[in-house]
Amino acid sequence: MNFLRKLFGSQKESSKESFIRKQPVKLSLDDSFVHHFINKGGKFLYCTKIDEVIDNLQNIVTENKWGTISCNDLDLLKLSKKLNVSVNESLKGGYPLFISCEHLIANSGEILFSSNQIGSHKLAALPDNFIVYATTSQLVKNISEGLTGIKTNFRGNIPTNISSIKNYSLAAKDADDILTYGNITSKNLYLILFEDL
Repeated sequence: MNFLRKLFGSQKESSKESFIRKQPVKLSLDDSFVHHFINKGGKFLYCTKIDEVIDNLQNIVTENKWGTISCNDLDLLKLSKKLNVSVNESLKGGYPLFISCEHLIANSGEILFSSNQIGSHKLAALPDNFIVYATTSQLVKNISEGLTGIKTNFRGNIPTNISSIKNYSLAAKDADDILTYGNITSKNLYLILFEDL
């Protein structure tokens, strides 16, 4: 009987298959983030060594034929100086940005920034191309944990201009929701995630 069901493609699903399909899937923080991030059009590169970070960064710059990038982070400037590219130490100029972030939000795939990375600039005023360097220790479950992390990490001197990039495809600019009106959060974004745990 099973042979005939398979042969004729019976549409009836067994109760066991139905039960399995209805079970919620619980992903780890990093799996959840990567799942949401990639579904939103983000480009993800995972590294376990600093040499891999430099190689991936050089590949991104070469692939996109960028002659100059912007970087204002002192630690990231050391990495970017090893590339075959000019480095502008200001966020102005319209060059692709190489910056860090505050947190990676697992349940939505968003990347959280503050004035520590983007100064007083609105995301909409920054270039369309971002290369973000982050570590696995920056993964948090949701935006609430991200904001709590910022408050904990910067006691007494909490950064301002906290915002997030929600979409990683420039085609999504038109699809940004009403809550982000005037502050478009769609960027062509590469994420270099370094394993630090």
